[in-house]
Amino acid sequence: MITFVGAGPGDPELLTIKGKREIDSADVIIYAGSLVNPDVLRDAKPSAEIHNSAHMNLDEVIDVMGKAVSDGKKVVRVHTGDPSIYGAIREQMDRLKQLGIESEVIPGVSSFLAAASVLKKEYTLPSKSQTVIITRMEGRTPVPPKEKLIDLARHNASMVIFLSISFIDELSDTLKKAGYRNDTPVAVVYKATWPDQKILIGTLDDIAGKVKAEGIDRTALTVVGDFLGDEYELSKLYDKNFTTGFRKGTGE
Repeated sequence: MITFVGAGPGDPELLTIKGKREIDSADVIIYAGSLVNPDVLRDAKPSAEIHNSAHMNLDEVIDVMGKAVSDGKKVVRVHTGDPSIYGAIREQMDRLKQLGIESEVIPGVSSFLAAASVLKKEYTLPSKSQTVIITRMEGRTPVPPKEKLIDLARHNASMVIFLSISFIDELSDTLKKAGYRNDTPVAVVYKATWPDQKILIGTLDDIAGKVKAEGIDRTALTVVGDFLGDEYELSKLYDKNFTTGFRKGTGE
């Protein structure tokens, strides 16, 4: 059995209890060293064999897993955030299945959720947006034809844009062409919840300059939308006049 663990956004205390238990008891750990905070592994067994997958290709990762399982060792594969988002775990699980090796996934806190927490914002504000689009810009690797950023952005929903901070000029221009106002609020969160976290607040007109001034070119999320502003309608959830399945409204 191979256990995939979402290591959270950076802060080791945002690792789930179940995920930590699996990491701490593992004989072999393969972690995404380019993104995972190494402090997540600080309580691993002294005897644990630790591999940094930033220096490995898929074949090498699978070879380490297969050998360890055949030797009767407990193997944990550690990914950043939640591995279901840009984690490339499907290809690993399918290869393991071909080898007759079972796998399980322990979810983690995604960096897009951590970004909202450090910004103290809510992506789904009433009257502003009830939809969150998680995407990335096309770069060295393509996106499906129907998922071009300009097409997704036409919804003017809350947007979370991964893996695209190095294209911040093009990103801003594309969003404006898609219909976002020039003064649409934007936040860039660099390494959310890490000790060296940075938060930049701006608009589509000025965020690129702020990003360049800080020298941020990787490990950052761009979040866009009016949910970042201060004007919104209150929800019906706690409206005293609104009846729910658990509470009768006053009807006033």
